[in-house]
Amino acid sequence: MRPKKPRSCKSKQPKAGLESERMTTPAHVAIIMDGNGRWAKARGLPRVAGHRAGVEALRRTVRAAADLGISWLTVYAFSSENWSRPKSEVTDLMGLLKIFIRRDLAELHNSGVRVQIIGDRATLQPDIRSLLEEAETLTSGNDTLTLVIAFNYGGRDEIARAARRLAEAVKRGDIASEQITPELFAEELDTSGIPDPDLVIRTSGEIRLSNFLPWQSAYSELIFQPCYWPDFTREHLSEALREYTGRERRFGGLAARDVAS
Repeated sequence: MRPKKPRSCKSKQPKAGLESERMTTPAHVAIIMDGNGRWAKARGLPRVAGHRAGVEALRRTVRAAADLGISWLTVYAFSSENWSRPKSEVTDLMGLLKIFIRRDLAELHNSGVRVQIIGDRATLQPDIRSLLEEAETLTSGNDTLTLVIAFNYGGRDEIARAARRLAEAVKRGDIASEQITPELFAEELDTSGIPDPDLVIRTSGEIRLSNFLPWQSAYSELIFQPCYWPDFTREHLSEALREYTGRERRFGGLAARDVAS
């Protein structure tokens, strides 16, 4: 059986001087990096080849985000549900994480990129946990771009962990249940201190969030691009920013023109 042809990842041809156009650049962009396995399958390659190509796409995207003036970039690297994948694939993914941090950490640090990790670290192997902590510690003083890596992350799990901590605080008498507000709850999430994403991008053509930042993306703009993640380029990111610029964010209120009328 012949493999399916890969989905088209052709972006619209950028205009001359694209990045000099006046665009409202989102402060925080979050990306669901989807389609590595299908990219590999379409080329008759093992899934790990798709994951390796996905790491290259991540490198390109981090550089592009910094150049385009994005302050926060959050990427969905490994979900808490990914442990159900074949053991060999999980092992490959852990190995790629180690390679990415060991190979790229110095470059990220020299480029002024700050690394933050969100997700449940309690169940991670000590070597993985220490590697993530090393990346955070080394880059903690950088301010060009903050790269937030969602690792062993699941949105429902994050919310449940936050709820348990607040329930324990109520039980101890530290706070009253009436004091729990959306703002207080947000402080207990893994993303405490991180602004909510203005824009969430998902590749591969799937149109869902897949348990990624469900609380934080309540008012995010969503863009779903048809290409597989390994084919994602600077031009695709710029294209998403142009589409974002053309949208009017109302946060549940009325547009200015509606108020005027």
